Amino acid sequence: MPTERTSLLTAEGIRLGRTAKDRADAIDQCGRALLELGAVEADYLPAMHEREESLSTFIGEGVAIPHGTDQSRQYVKRTTLVVLQFPDGVEWGPGNTVQMCIGIAANGSEQVGILSALAMVLMDSENAAKLRQAADAETVLGLLQSIDEETNQ
Repeated sequence: MPTERTSLLTAEGIRLGRTAKDRADAIDQCGRALLELGAVEADYLPAMHEREESLSTFIGEGVAIPHGTDQSRQYVKRTTLVVLQFPDGVEWGPGNTVQMCIGIAANGSEQVGILSALAMVLMDSENAAKLRQAADAETVLGLLQSIDEETNQ
């Protein structure tokens, strides 16, 4: 019997053309998106800020990956990604501007596969630029399809 494949990222989790007043606001928006999708409990949201305080989630190419602490995995109902685009950019610490936040809720070792697949996408600066400038959810889904493939093997 085939196992059911679940997508980590759906069109519903992609929010383009957003604005954020600062990094904390952008992280809040990622957390609320994960909450709206039913991926996390409300207690996961403060843990996303705790993670950011201990270690910046900026990973380069105008991308940050807000996520909770190891201890907050108990609040994750299912592994899910959300993608929020901030075309005007959000200051993410000295000298770092983020146009794309990929919020991660992972309750197990899937996070390693997610980060590995995401790194592969972002290593190609052309793909990273397409991701930051995406005009529709289909473009984002196409560029990040490898994340689902990596974690559903």
